[in-house]
Amino acid sequence: MTYAIEAEGLTKRFGTTQALAGVDLAARQGTVLGVLGPNGAGKTTAVRVLATLLRPDSGTARVAGSDVLADPARVRARIGLTGQYASVDEDLTGTQNLLLIGQLLGLRTREARARADQLLEWFDLGEAAGRTAKTYSGGMRRRLDLAASLVGRPSVIFLDEPTTGLDPAKREEMWEVVRRVVADGATVLLTTQYLEEADALADEISVIDRGRVIAHDTPDGLKHHIGGQRLRVRPVDPSRTGEVAALLGDFTRSAPLSNDRGELSCRVDDDSLLPGLTERLRSAGISVSELSLHLPSLDEVFMTLTGRPTDETTEEAA
Repeated sequence: MTYAIEAEGLTKRFGTTQALAGVDLAARQGTVLGVLGPNGAGKTTAVRVLATLLRPDSGTARVAGSDVLADPARVRARIGLTGQYASVDEDLTGTQNLLLIGQLLGLRTREARARADQLLEWFDLGEAAGRTAKTYSGGMRRRLDLAASLVGRPSVIFLDEPTTGLDPAKREEMWEVVRRVVADGATVLLTTQYLEEADALADEISVIDRGRVIAHDTPDGLKHHIGGQRLRVRPVDPSRTGEVAALLGDFTRSAPLSNDRGELSCRVDDDSLLPGLTERLRSAGISVSELSLHLPSLDEVFMTLTGRPTDETTEEAA
């Protein structure tokens, strides 16, 4: 099996903060590896090590067949990187930004211009190609930054929360671009806090928490990790959420999870419990806007694994 990304035992400390505590990652060639974790889990630090922007304190990593420590120049020639924040030159036009990247990569002017035109169309920036980037909206700058990472047709692409700031429609357009470059043979490492994004794109997912990989599997494999079906309940009156949680815990003998939408969910191995729960809720005078059985979502997997949502903020060294 050919791996485009291989990392073993990566560690990195910033002062008293252990950003990476022995991270192992592997992405097969021509696939998408999703890396999930709360803010501060170590995702960005891992990306920066793999992209040769940081030296690890220990561990090894190979990207596109080259060692990131022994041959960083060769690695850089084979990768594309989009960080969490757009880094385009705002005094240049969209076309000029991409032409500059192409020329820095050694493309001939005609080839660089053709690639720029192609990418501007891919990212729905063709009409704005002649405008300076400072006149672009935040989402447009973000798409231009993503386009810049693809100019050199890299074989490995690191996308660190690439759709942050994009509206849902533009986010789905970005998903199509990711699918297109993977279909052309590229390998993508994608960090994201949008769990539906990982579910839609990733062939395999590694979950990082507090600098360690705590789970790795396919999206479906992770869902089966917590087993069984999930019972989801949302009371009409949010003030009764505590009562519903206590009732669920007593009825199912498991601790329910909650989210910011007022939903409670817990594992149910016997779907015949549903009529009994319905009667208990009715007897308690609790009206619900949702009562359903379903397979676990990645949100529920993540909460089960880490005990907190993806957007919980903790300190991560830059």
